[in-house]
Amino acid sequence: MKDCEYQQISPGAPPPASPGARRPGPAAPPAPSPGPAPGAPRWSGSGSGSGSLGRRPRRKWEVFPGRNRFYCGGRLMLAGHGGVFALTLLLILSTTVLFFVSESFWNLMFTAVTALFTKNHFLGACGRDKTFGKTSVQVTFQDLNYVSAITSCPYLASKLTLAIPIIAAILFFFVMSCLLQTSFTDPGILPRATTCEAAALEKQIDNTGSSTYRPPPRTREVIINGQMVKLKYCFTCKMFRPPRTSHCSVCDNCVERFDHHCPWVGNCVGRRNYRFFYAFILSLSFLTAFIFACVVTHLTLRSQESNFLSTLKEKPASVLELVICFFSIWSILGLSGFHTYLVASNLTTNEDIKGSWSSKRGGEASVNPYSHKSIITNCCAVLCGPLPPSLIDRRGFVQSDAVLPSPIRSDEPACGAKPDASMEDTCQDFAISCTA
Repeated sequence: MKDCEYQQISPGAPPPASPGARRPGPAAPPAPSPGPAPGAPRWSGSGSGSGSLGRRPRRKWEVFPGRNRFYCGGRLMLAGHGGVFALTLLLILSTTVLFFVSESFWNLMFTAVTALFTKNHFLGACGRDKTFGKTSVQVTFQDLNYVSAITSCPYLASKLTLAIPIIAAILFFFVMSCLLQTSFTDPGILPRATTCEAAALEKQIDNTGSSTYRPPPRTREVIINGQMVKLKYCFTCKMFRPPRTSHCSVCDNCVERFDHHCPWVGNCVGRRNYRFFYAFILSLSFLTAFIFACVVTHLTLRSQESNFLSTLKEKPASVLELVICFFSIWSILGLSGFHTYLVASNLTTNEDIKGSWSSKRGGEASVNPYSHKSIITNCCAVLCGPLPPSLIDRRGFVQSDAVLPSPIRSDEPACGAKPDASMEDTCQDFAISCTA
């Protein structure tokens, strides 16, 4: 029996030949490997390998963490619920349409239906079309003039002045413009803290805490115009809220100079859209009062020609306008007066309800540090100041290869965090800049 010899064989060597096999000649040089096809996608070797070059990059509005809806590629934004906002549009549009064109249209349609089914000459002549064998309605110009004369707006324009429809149209377009700007404008949403920023802030909070079992405080204190203001920590956005900032539970966002969340406009009311909201409710109160006065005048003038009850039966659209305006004008006027007081005092609805600068909480009343001690100056600061830019980059692209933060060591600040004194100075400067 022959001794077995063990020999290391390289992985690329050909398998050994059998004893009776013919010894092969020298191997031919290997053929070059074919490259990728011209149209084949090239996969990236970096990252997790799950993405390709042809994948469409996502924009930031598509992964926005709040409960907002975005339209037109992120250019317009609205709250998650839009049913009440649609009701607001319906009430404004229907009331205005009733004021301008509804009665003439309703009377004309009533005439057509009556003539078609009863062949009764009310405002037009009903006849048989011999060519097509169908019933048609032929309304004369005198009938059309009569129908337009019994409508609220044309009737008052012919009896009183032509300025009535012009004023109503200007108020209507101004109201709709302010409403759309309030609803689709960023109210002043603050972007949430990144992973690196949240880790640095958590480490800074832990360093300021004591060694007892009690957790460290989640507040900061800054001085604004000689008044101590507390900055609360937002556990959702992972940051200390700037002054006058609050987290909206409906939209799930921190909003600068948060006033309130208004479902009627479908958006939060904050620093960037409060002026549009105030102009909307103020102009809507004028429009409602104007239409209400015109409808009352129209019914009064028409009742002088006939009985008042018969006038109400003949003018159902005017009665509907009267009911809508009567039940709406009181709440709209009250809301306009309340926000006029807030603008003159440089307050927000959130601060007034909580009693931040008054004795509503049972303590001593403190001075409002944001008031300029002048009604005109407060109005100019709230309504006429420069509009701040939006802080959320809705149209920006999401970084696909995000770098995860490294573990935080206890001997060095995380992500380049500043020492405690520098952090407090930064919070103080940021709070003062937010109130400017």
